[in-house]
Amino acid sequence: MENCVKIADNKYVAIDYRLTLESGEEIDRSPEGRPLGFVAGTGSIIPGLESALAGRSAGEGFTVTIEPEQAYGPVQDELIRIIPRRHFPEDVDLRPGMAFQARGPRGPVAMTVAAVVDDAVTVDLNHPMAGKRLVFDVKVVEVRDARPEEMPALSGGCGCGPQEQSDCGCGPGGSGGCGSGGGCGCG
Repeated sequence: MENCVKIADNKYVAIDYRLTLESGEEIDRSPEGRPLGFVAGTGSIIPGLESALAGRSAGEGFTVTIEPEQAYGPVQDELIRIIPRRHFPEDVDLRPGMAFQARGPRGPVAMTVAAVVDDAVTVDLNHPMAGKRLVFDVKVVEVRDARPEEMPALSGGCGCGPQEQSDCGCGPGGSGGCGSGGGCGCG
């Protein structure tokens, strides 16, 4: 029977989910009728959620809190930098909270403006969810063998572990996220 298949490496998995912070603030959710699909064991979702899904079957639902170390990592002070204002477009009124994407040596780099003082802009290169405990409400919709064309090694993608996030552009405000429906192999 199809719903007896358990989540394990190289299984295609589809989940409906709702992602909130501990405060209850909703960050993301799967669109109605469009579950997030990925291949288990390929780094396509954050490690803590992947671990919580292991061994589950279609039809199971659960809530799990993921610590920062198993999500987007802790905030790294060395990723907060001061950049001269001249490196930003002149016609943009820079304000704290604005998100930009720059080209780094390994691809796109997402950054958020933390402060603007005179001719200096403080930017944060940490993932927007770094340092945060994440709460997922999940329902497993489908588990089956992955097809060759669904395997990330064949279709590309950068993954979404803490090591990839700074040059991936994944997450809220970026080009996709682990659970935000697309972009850079993130879901």
